[in-house]
Amino acid sequence: MNEKNTMKINFLSLSQNETFARTVIAAFCLPLNPSLSELNEIKTAVSEAVTNAVVHAYPDCAGEIEMTAETADRKLHIEIADKGVGIENLEEAMEPFYTTRPDEERSGMGFTVMQTFMEDVKIVSEVNKGTRVIMNKTIAIK
Repeated sequence: MNEKNTMKINFLSLSQNETFARTVIAAFCLPLNPSLSELNEIKTAVSEAVTNAVVHAYPDCAGEIEMTAETADRKLHIEIADKGVGIENLEEAMEPFYTTRPDEERSGMGFTVMQTFMEDVKIVSEVNKGTRVIMNKTIAIK
């Protein structure tokens, strides 16, 4: 598959849209013919990124989340972005088990899960301007 494809979708930071984002990304990457395991990894990484935006980006209101994706050859590129509060200390936030919401039984493993399931994960964040999660994965040839 050498054809490039792109998509962009915006949705509100509501918890029910986590499932929506998982479903959209799964449908979008199906032409790459991922294995069931690869598909589940992609969906889980997207779910974690969207969950972070839902829980942390807009603590007092619903805001907009933008998901963009691109496929080219066997490569999948995904970005999840918000214009929320941003991350004050990115290094600390990337640490396993770190959470700003322990009262809500958050595990603090979102970034770790994304890094486990995707080949490359980059987080760009600026306080009061938002956060962008950039993830890449190459789908294996069967």
